[in-house]
Amino acid sequence: MIVKIIVKPSSRENKIIKQPDHLLVHLKAPADKNKANLSLIKLLTKHFNKQVRIRSGLKSREKLVEF
Repeated sequence: MIVKIIVKPSSRENKIIKQPDHLLVHLKAPADKNKANLSLIKLLTKHFNKQVRIRSGLKSREKLVEF
């Protein structure tokens, strides 16, 4: 399953908000040296209890993630 995700790095807390056509993910980690991407993978893996892979958008706030 592939899901569109919009990431908001450097937020106050880690949280996932479901939107009609995507997931909005707030991350504490900054968008620096891949920290936000690693934090995103950890958060999604823990939340959905499935293996996660970023398909596209490694350097963008809009990402396609595969479960």
